[in-house]
Amino acid sequence: MNFFRHVVRFAVSAIVLLTISTLVPGFSITGFWTALLASLVIAGLGWVIESVFGKDISPFARGVVGFIVSAAVIYVTAWLVPGIRITFFGALIASLIIGFIDLFVPARARFS
Repeated sequence: MNFFRHVVRFAVSAIVLLTISTLVPGFSITGFWTALLASLVIAGLGWVIESVFGKDISPFARGVVGFIVSAAVIYVTAWLVPGIRITFFGALIASLIIGFIDLFVPARARFS
């Protein structure tokens, strides 16, 4: 059951990324599998950042620092995953949208 929860989490994250790519200029993803890979990379980068700096700097943390870290993680993901084009401005807007979504449906509550 735990494995299935993670599969659903990454699928939902991929759908959110695809939706954002239709709404945000400077943010494009070629397809679902690319978005799924991007969600895995974003989760991995977030885990590394949390391991080094603690949970308060997490892309999922609230506040300016979390917002900037989230935008940086999204921007770096475009370098690591082929099929994604993200400008820094697009990463900022995407980070804002993801943060807004997280206000209403926090990741911990969604998948706990």
